[in-house]
Amino acid sequence: MSLNLKIVSPEKVVFDGAVERVVVPGTSGEFEILVNHAPIISTLEKGRLVYQDSEGRHEQMVNGGFVEVQKNNVNICVEL
Repeated sequence: MSLNLKIVSPEKVVFDGAVERVVVPGTSGEFEILVNHAPIISTLEKGRLVYQDSEGRHEQMVNGGFVEVQKNNVNICVEL
């Protein structure tokens, strides 16, 4: 089982696909999202967003935003 991750910015869709894990720079600190994570909505700080898919590990610097997790769907809206 995997997570469905969608990362969008005002300019474009950065990523849309299946991943194993996501690490985000939450306002209260960095946290990791894995399969079957509890539902959550959180604001994001400036920092590094990391996700791992079948092709390997990917990093994206962000200037803030928010994340929503629900039923293995992770939606992230960020400023790049």
